[in-house]
Amino acid sequence: MAKAALDIARLSRDEQLDLLDELWSSLGRDPGEFPLSDAQRVELDRRLDELEAEGPIGLTWDEVVAQARARSR
Repeated sequence: MAKAALDIARLSRDEQLDLLDELWSSLGRDPGEFPLSDAQRVELDRRLDELEAEGPIGLTWDEVVAQARARSR
């Protein structure tokens, strides 16, 4: 059975952002599907050490989505 194509252009901005959020979340469900190179692992460890030392900076995902939605209106 063939899947029906999704016409993204027909979705509202909020629906597009919800779809993007759902797709992004689905990619992270199985980290084993995205193995890291040695260089990537070293960089990730460095960033995690920096985060532990300095604490979080920037925006939460919810804040980013809220700002994106506010701009699209």
